[in-house]
Amino acid sequence: MKELLTYIVQSLVDHPDEVSVTEREAGGETIFEVSVADGDMGKVIGRQGRIVKEIRTLMKAVAQRKGKKVSVEILD
Repeated sequence: MKELLTYIVQSLVDHPDEVSVTEREAGGETIFEVSVADGDMGKVIGRQGRIVKEIRTLMKAVAQRKGKKVSVEILD
């Protein structure tokens, strides 16, 4: 799932080499922390947070098929 998230975010930004996705476990949930270049933050979040909301929805759907819980956080 980390690879899928990395691919999605790298496809959206101007500087794909600066995309960093870290994975950590907390309370039975997998948390993905996404870090991008400062200029690319708006491209990942989107207008009124629409793009990041859809990324979260997609990741939760994939996780649900595998019987897991995930969340996606965008770090600034």
